[in-house]
Amino acid sequence: MENKILCQSCGMPLDTEAVKGTEKNGLKNNEYCKYCYENGAFKDSNMNLDEMRNNVKNQMKKLELHENAIQKAVNILPMLKRWKS
Repeated sequence: MENKILCQSCGMPLDTEAVKGTEKNGLKNNEYCKYCYENGAFKDSNMNLDEMRNNVKNQMKKLELHENAIQKAVNILPMLKRWKS
């Protein structure tokens, strides 16, 4: 299985430059997606892990993804850089 680079906030694959977040200087960030990180900061800096879990579940359900895929995505969240304590 190939190693994919994932957003270290939501777990979304960062497989194209278009989905990567940006720094204040406009350069792409290789750790976070554009939905979580923009202009050098998290879009929702007050979001906690439980809120991110709900957000990921809701977005994946909208895409009609299989429940196993949704659960797998939610399970990796605590291991991502933003949520490690």
